[in-house]
Amino acid sequence: MKNLYIALSFVAISASVFVFNKDTKAADKLFSRYEYVSAAKEYQKLVDNGKGDGYVYKQLADTYYNMFNTTEASTWYAKATESSQDAETYFRYAQMLKANGKYEEANKQMNKFASMVPNDLRAKAFKENPNYVPKILGKGVSYTVNSLPVSSDKSDFGAVMYDNTLYFTSARNGARKNYGWNDEPFLDVYTSTMGDSGTFSEASTLTSVNSKFHDGPVTISTDGNTMYFSSDSFREGLFEKDKVNKLKLGKNNLYVATKSGDSWTNIKPLPFNSKDYSLSNPSLSRDGKTLYFSSNMPGSLGGVDIWKVSVNGDSYGTPENLGNKVNTEGNESFPFIADDNSTLYFASSGKQGLGGYDVYQIDLAKGSEAVNMGKPVNTEKDDFAFTFNKAKNLGFLSSNRNGNDDIFSATPICGVDLLVVVTNAKTGEILSNAKVAILDDKKNVIATETSNDKGEVNFRVECDKPYSIQASKDGFEGNVFPVAKSKGPTAKVDAALQPIDVIVTPTEIILKPIYFEFDKSNITQEGAFELDKLVQVMKNNDKLVIYAKSHTDRRGSDNYNMSLSERRAQATVQYVISKGISAERISGKGFGESEPKVACDKCTEEEHSQNRRSEFLIVK
Repeated sequence: MKNLYIALSFVAISASVFVFNKDTKAADKLFSRYEYVSAAKEYQKLVDNGKGDGYVYKQLADTYYNMFNTTEASTWYAKATESSQDAETYFRYAQMLKANGKYEEANKQMNKFASMVPNDLRAKAFKENPNYVPKILGKGVSYTVNSLPVSSDKSDFGAVMYDNTLYFTSARNGARKNYGWNDEPFLDVYTSTMGDSGTFSEASTLTSVNSKFHDGPVTISTDGNTMYFSSDSFREGLFEKDKVNKLKLGKNNLYVATKSGDSWTNIKPLPFNSKDYSLSNPSLSRDGKTLYFSSNMPGSLGGVDIWKVSVNGDSYGTPENLGNKVNTEGNESFPFIADDNSTLYFASSGKQGLGGYDVYQIDLAKGSEAVNMGKPVNTEKDDFAFTFNKAKNLGFLSSNRNGNDDIFSATPICGVDLLVVVTNAKTGEILSNAKVAILDDKKNVIATETSNDKGEVNFRVECDKPYSIQASKDGFEGNVFPVAKSKGPTAKVDAALQPIDVIVTPTEIILKPIYFEFDKSNITQEGAFELDKLVQVMKNNDKLVIYAKSHTDRRGSDNYNMSLSERRAQATVQYVISKGISAERISGKGFGESEPKVACDKCTEEEHSQNRRSEFLIVK
């Protein structure tokens, strides 16, 4: 049902707007007035009677697309695209495939879409980053998401909390007339009260706002005295007449109401409502000066965009489109402006996401790019209408991940925004294009990024957990920097890298020992940092030929240690070769325990570790 608040318009009286031919006339009538359940049956009859073609398959697919039946939609889009289709059909097909977790197949359809409309923002984003899904899935988890018991077996969405009252939109009123979109009742605004224990009361209708038309979602001012809400334009008698087909065509519009006791009164339409376009899903900034909403009014980039308008008492400025950092040629809707008056949450089907609609976050003050909020906020299905109550430290989310539009709670996981700044340890110079990895307490790499032109890399980590940062760059010694446990909200690591300064004698390149773990021959991260110095020296001296000697400690038999040291020598040689050094320029041999650095009978662990080493002799 959320698609109603993304659609451009809806029809009040049954009739057909577009009639394509006599065979499809009945189905097209139903489709044109958004009666998708019945329309699907009529198109299916045509297919069963051998009258299916590219048009019928596309209409049938679009019907299921609008009902978010991803399986049926994918099936019929596959049939439709056997013949030539418009670009948007391929885009929708890709969305449905993603919603079923078929990302590789979705990319094939996105390639077709991008080739047809290369200047489309969605096409450009895909071409620039076609393998974006792993990055989204690799994001740290920021919220715990749980079903909210206020949901019913009908569509429930658009939840927002003010004080202890949760306002949301629902189609649960069985006494209301069913709407043909998905054969559910018309929408009403409901409320539920959250108790001290976090439980919610039984939902009740907000009778002073609800009409016989669709109503909701809502937004309320900080003082609790002003409400903005979506409703049908029929509420103010605003519609278009189609005399030929005897139709009344209405839109979604915005209204404002004033609190009087326990009721909302003095309901007025906003002055920029229109019969020519829709406006819905309002969100008022906490300072009360800006109203955000979604609309397909002139100036939109594509379907439905996010807009804002200044508010000064009873007067309003000129609506402004939020531009292409937020909006695309697809649909963007359900904006929510946070308490800081800067952070905006919104849903988009046009940006790179996991499924149909994903939730994104953007800092409007910084002008940064919108960021996908990742799992579990987003899934392969439709996820939208994210709101957040700072006082309760609790968010709300709408999603059809369980098959129906339902409301979920979103509880923040304590997190730390970690800033890593990479510099030259000697000069303090900023180092861009440095490789920076973050590791957990077991030394598992969580994520790897490249420092920007400010030498910065940002990570999101959990509170009170130890981490470490590995930083490296050509010409510098790689190093590991501990990250202390923190309760946030921010932390900083200064990753100062030493320029490579290797001692080169006539006979030897002196590095820190290339230590190995007990009974192992793999190169450790610490060992790699040192070997990178050797690689740098050999690249700077292209005639240099090196002989690597590898040694073990005294634990184990002579034969075993000789074999182990040989494996270590070859691992060392192979690492250097893997960095672009010719195999003719480096060789190696294992010497077992025959040449200990520390001669000892009852060696300490430190003495054993010093004997497990590699050394580098200059052959020529």
